[in-house]
Amino acid sequence: MVAIIDYGAGNVKSLQFALDRLGVHSVLTADPNRIKTADKVIFPGQGAAGAAMEKLKLTGLDALIPNLTQPVLGICLGMQLFCAHTEEGDVQGLGIVKESVKRFSSKVKVPQMGWNSIHQPTGSLFKGIPEGAYMYLVHSYYVPLTSATVAKANYDGSYSVALQKDNFYGVQFHPEKSSKQGQLLLHNFLTLAS
Repeated sequence: MVAIIDYGAGNVKSLQFALDRLGVHSVLTADPNRIKTADKVIFPGQGAAGAAMEKLKLTGLDALIPNLTQPVLGICLGMQLFCAHTEEGDVQGLGIVKESVKRFSSKVKVPQMGWNSIHQPTGSLFKGIPEGAYMYLVHSYYVPLTSATVAKANYDGSYSVALQKDNFYGVQFHPEKSSKQGQLLLHNFLTLAS
């Protein structure tokens, strides 16, 4: 069973449809037991970091998520909240990755919206996904390059477009909106050993 963490963070319908296309049933839930016992967990995200962390704290999910042992995929804001801190609202994150999320500078159009190529993709999440593959992004904040970086993109400089720390995987792009390459990434995540 794939659990999608429900904390009111944006539209998850397109993610559920993408999983359906892969023949995978998913459950949108905030139930700690269902999340703990799921084979895979997806931590989606759209919206503001502060409101998202408040909702996670109200349900105790802020304490649960960092202690999950199965593969966990953070998408967009979900990946950013894996970090220790974000400049967006000066909010403390989950602290899985010891990094601070930054805002793009005024030298570029913010948010970055649309397709961007990814570089140096490494690890099992990117199996079969080539250098320079295009993914769909919408974001104003980014994770700097870190020891957990497993793919980069360029916009206002080079930044982490994907992270991996132990069983936690994060992507800044929306795989469910990224055509065949995004679908392949979801497939790769779903076939990771638990």
